[in-house]
Amino acid sequence: MQAKVPDITELETTMRDDEMMTRRDWLARAASMSGRAFALAALLPGASSAMAKPTAITVYKDPSCGCCTKWVEHLRASGFTPDVHDRSDMDALKDSLGVPTALRSCHTAVVGRYLVEGHVPAGDLRKLIDAAPANVLGLAAPGMPAGSPGMEMGGRADRYDVIAFDSKGASHVFAHH
Repeated sequence: MQAKVPDITELETTMRDDEMMTRRDWLARAASMSGRAFALAALLPGASSAMAKPTAITVYKDPSCGCCTKWVEHLRASGFTPDVHDRSDMDALKDSLGVPTALRSCHTAVVGRYLVEGHVPAGDLRKLIDAAPANVLGLAAPGMPAGSPGMEMGGRADRYDVIAFDSKGASHVFAHH
């Protein structure tokens, strides 16, 4: 069924009605439209996840690290609510949390029961949280791969893997980028 396209006189009438609308009428119309939008959003696939509660994540970073700050911005834009802690003792923190030396990068985060090391994309964090594997301690994007979130360098984008690791030091590729 094709939607009817209003002609110019219908549009002019609607505009004139809008100009003469009282504040109370405008608020009633706005409330009605908002209710319809929420009802429609609830029916659309995936809409509920877009309106889901933001995910808390604690980020530990060096206070002078710009790429870490950009990664935090990437998290915010992706529906996470980062609680950022600047620290100068990052190696000691990583040791205490159990981040494998070979997988280390510049910043470390904790989301739920999982560790996050380096520039792991927010989409990979969502997959981890949704899957909730019991044998995974965390995810890492070792080093500082160009093109990863927070490490954007113009058009340069290196291929890199996000690695899942466990508390015993075993690891496997979680995602290819």
